[in-house]
Amino acid sequence: MSRVPRHFFVSEALRYRAYDDIALPIGFKQTISKPSTVARMVQALELTGKERVLEIGTGSGYQSAIIAHLTERLITTERIGELYSRAWEKLIVKLRYKNILLKCSGDFNSVGDGFDSIIVSAGAEIPPRELFHRLAENGTLVIPVGSGETQTLKRYVKRGDTVIEADLGEASFVPLIVH
Repeated sequence: MSRVPRHFFVSEALRYRAYDDIALPIGFKQTISKPSTVARMVQALELTGKERVLEIGTGSGYQSAIIAHLTERLITTERIGELYSRAWEKLIVKLRYKNILLKCSGDFNSVGDGFDSIIVSAGAEIPPRELFHRLAENGTLVIPVGSGETQTLKRYVKRGDTVIEADLGEASFVPLIVH
């Protein structure tokens, strides 16, 4: 996380708060997550550097940049066109990440399957089934689950027809919207 400048992913007006452990608004009723929450979620993926990762909810691109340092390939989706454009400008044009593919999409059909890890940056009442279908064997899904303002971060590991679930603590995310 120290290799990614969080202040680069927030507005100029909020840069003085960029390194506080708080979520900050990025527009369109979306936020950049607290650094401790990003760390908890990314750490739960247990990345070794060879994985193919799917991120749902690019947002500012901050978490994407962190994951890009830890994996071989990241596909990240953002449904809000303006946030997608901002993230593209920061991640691809300015920071020149070569292992990130950004998609402007609000569904899971355009991303393929066989992912070693999936990380979702929006809360769902229940994890969408289609995400489990997109996981490779022994793949990991990290997603906030629950309704209301606070959810429980969950880690799921797919082992054949079995899914192993673990709680990672509470967090607060905007709702997951799938088109």
